[in-house]
Amino acid sequence: MFQRLLIATDFSDALHRLVHFVPSLAAGGIRHITFLHSVPFWQSGTIPRIDEEKTALAQAALKPALVSVPEGIEVQVVVESGKAIDDILRISKSHQVDLVMLGTPPRSSVSEQVFGSTAKELFKRTTVPIMTMRPQLIATYTSEELDLRCRHLFRELLLAYNGTETAKYMVEQVKHYASQQTTPALTSCYLCWVISDAVRRSIPQEPKIKAAKEALATVQAELEALNLKVHSEVRCGDPVIEVFKAAHLADISAIAVSSTDRNLLMEYSAPSLSVEILHQSWYPTIYFPPKR
Repeated sequence: MFQRLLIATDFSDALHRLVHFVPSLAAGGIRHITFLHSVPFWQSGTIPRIDEEKTALAQAALKPALVSVPEGIEVQVVVESGKAIDDILRISKSHQVDLVMLGTPPRSSVSEQVFGSTAKELFKRTTVPIMTMRPQLIATYTSEELDLRCRHLFRELLLAYNGTETAKYMVEQVKHYASQQTTPALTSCYLCWVISDAVRRSIPQEPKIKAAKEALATVQAELEALNLKVHSEVRCGDPVIEVFKAAHLADISAIAVSSTDRNLLMEYSAPSLSVEILHQSWYPTIYFPPKR
């Protein structure tokens, strides 16, 4: 599905463990992998300087990625000095990556902020899809489990579809990347439409359920035309809760979401299904940014 991956790690997110699983990532269809770490400038006096010691340590920690690289796979290790957001945007463009992988810091019980400043800024500025991974999961996987996870990063996606323009755009993005894959990395999709119960119970739900099923059938046919196995389901209840219930029961690799508003994506003042999934999901989540 994706072939050029940028793994941006700050070493607290456990993503640096992936340097030992380049062959596994390659088995999942990745052909070009860049490991990136940004070292802040060392502030000594009035002139910022490169922190040579931390730079050397980072290069040593990422160097195993260059060992046992499969034939036909390109791997690069990049350690930069400066702001992480600037480095990620620059390397994404120069290396023509089609997916950026980030870890997400644990939710703070005080601030309830899920994404750090770098991730929040990246969500607003990038045009490249972002895959967020919970460090708590990556850190606790055994090597055997992590090997399997890397091979199946995109095998089955749950698409939280509800007929909106955002949902339609998300499906178009999935179709675009699925049509370009040279190996069957993405094999199936799970379409889940949740009809919110936050309306008067006196209003019949049957017509809405019928219309949703008809709309899903059309989307399912479009995805199946790309040789994907597709399951669709209509649920009733709280959209976020029901999406996660569906994820628990299905054998998914990640949840796919998108947004049509770059500025409001990460704002709590304007919650949406995509925003809430990004904030709450313990599953790997692939975010497709809106077009500029």
